Amino acid sequence: MLVNLSDVLTSEGRVMKKEIPLEMTEFSDRQRTFEITEKTPVVMTAANIGEGRARIEGNCRLEFSAVCDRCLADVPVSLELSFDRTVISPETAAEDPDSDEESRSFMEGYQLDVEALVHDEIIVNWPVKILCREDCKGVCPVCGQNRNERECGCDTFVPDPRMAAIKDIFNASKEV
Repeated sequence: MLVNLSDVLTSEGRVMKKEIPLEMTEFSDRQRTFEITEKTPVVMTAANIGEGRARIEGNCRLEFSAVCDRCLADVPVSLELSFDRTVISPETAAEDPDSDEESRSFMEGYQLDVEALVHDEIIVNWPVKILCREDCKGVCPVCGQNRNERECGCDTFVPDPRMAAIKDIFNASKEV
């Protein structure tokens, strides 16, 4: 959704408060797509902080449907997003080539693309590893059994690859 910031960017001291419904239904990173199961509207405040500049502050809460990275069980992922960004008008951006390129990625002229801003915030706040619980045992590498539910009894011994050369010597000449 686009929000017109022309009044805020051109009027000194101008403040605008808005509650914007989020239209996103899913989030995609480079590998996977996650369905958004719950979301709150984006509560945003835009305030003029100088000629052609505005400070955007806001927050929202999102919940995603994901899977555990170790055992593949369904896990809800909840994110509380809070952002504080500075945006600039197109004229200010043209005059100042050193201006923040990041703020232009979610501005289209005088319009703020709220969906792009939230998408950037999700990327920044996304957990490195999604786990169903801290002590998740994952799946058995031999049979695929979820080891949180029950042990399978498979031999999961993995020899040290640095010792493979010595093992080959012992296997080649059995008289050592």
